[in-house]
Amino acid sequence: MRIRNLAAGLVAAGAVSMTVVGVTGVFSKEPVPPALAAASLWTPDPLAPPQLSASNLVRPAEMRADVVPEFRPAELPPVTLADNSLPSIAPPLITWSRTIASGETLDAVLADAGLAAPDRAEIALGLGAEYDLRRLRPGHSITLVSTTDGNPRRVELAVDDGVRIEVIFGEQLATRVVEPNSELVTFAGEAVIESSIFAALAEADIPARFAVDLAQMLGGTVDFRRELVGGETVRLLWREARDGTQRIGQPELAFAALDTGDFVYEIVWPNDGSGRATIYIDGEVLRVFAQPVEGARLSSVFGRRTHPVYGNVRMHTGVDFAAARGTPIQATAPGRVSFIGRRGGYGRVVEIAHGSDTVTRYAHLSAVPDDLAQGQRVMAGDLIGRVGATGTATGPNLHYEVLVDGRPTDPLSDERLAEAAEREADDTAALSRLDEARTLLAERLASEIAQTTTERL
Repeated sequence: MRIRNLAAGLVAAGAVSMTVVGVTGVFSKEPVPPALAAASLWTPDPLAPPQLSASNLVRPAEMRADVVPEFRPAELPPVTLADNSLPSIAPPLITWSRTIASGETLDAVLADAGLAAPDRAEIALGLGAEYDLRRLRPGHSITLVSTTDGNPRRVELAVDDGVRIEVIFGEQLATRVVEPNSELVTFAGEAVIESSIFAALAEADIPARFAVDLAQMLGGTVDFRRELVGGETVRLLWREARDGTQRIGQPELAFAALDTGDFVYEIVWPNDGSGRATIYIDGEVLRVFAQPVEGARLSSVFGRRTHPVYGNVRMHTGVDFAAARGTPIQATAPGRVSFIGRRGGYGRVVEIAHGSDTVTRYAHLSAVPDDLAQGQRVMAGDLIGRVGATGTATGPNLHYEVLVDGRPTDPLSDERLAEAAEREADDTAALSRLDEARTLLAERLASEIAQTTTERL
């Protein structure tokens, strides 16, 4: 009953709504303007079909039911392999170096580097092919280049004057001697003496070893302990062999001038290797002197000392010059050979008589020239032997001794050798050499001063 009443209500409501709409449409209709009516009748022109060119037209291939299409992979361009093989990598190397100490042997140093006995023996044979290993001394150095597993690749022995002996390991063992590519450079310096020549040279950055050369050359003329009271000037000219910035060997004096205020002492050394130096006083030739060992180091002076072998205090009757084994030894003054042979702790000895009362003795020699004979006349600068370590010696050196009436005297202060030494035969040539040395010293000193000033600026 309720459902029928609800349906009847809905029908009546719909009828009323339609009546209202119809009445509203009738009462709201008005005439339409002509322009608006015309605009409502416009329609767009039909679009022209697209024109496809024949080149762009793709026609599908006629397909047949009984034909299966064949699919092929796209062909790839050929690949060319570049011949870039990887470089071979050398194994890492280790460098080991050490200076030979006093009393050490080559085998001991190589053992310290960790080399096995067969390798040490092979290295010794290689080095020995180019260098007498008996000449090894403290200051020489060994450099070993090896792989991480201990196999040696190269061994280098650095000896005197920048010379190196190399042993190179490969398919075959190769040994070569490498000489330094050196040039001779001249230097000059000036120093004022306050306490000692040694200290003055060291303060002026001049090789202090030159103090020994000056003491040796002027020891019989100038008393360095009493006559040098301070304020004296010393000017030096010397030569050095250089490989780049590295000095090779020991420097050599070319000219020295000592101005004491009262006198001017000058020394000109020759560059011919003879060791004959000319000493001047106030511009005049005083005497000619020949050093027993050119460029050697004065290692022990005359007087009482503790003996290096026996350990007790005893008189040292000469002066010692430390030098490499085989270094030439020259007579310091003209005379006649009075003895060649051995004398106990002196070892091999050559003695030269200078007149009736003075004898010079050269001891610890390793060799004497075959043509040197007793009674033979020698001149200052003549070769009479070579440095060695025969007799009682701790190392290669020359023991140089001067005996007057059989008694030893200080070789650096005795006047008799100066009297026995020959005067220059041609004083004109000697004075010419002095002028050349003075001029070169002045030029080098001016150059050194200019360079120092530039560096400061």
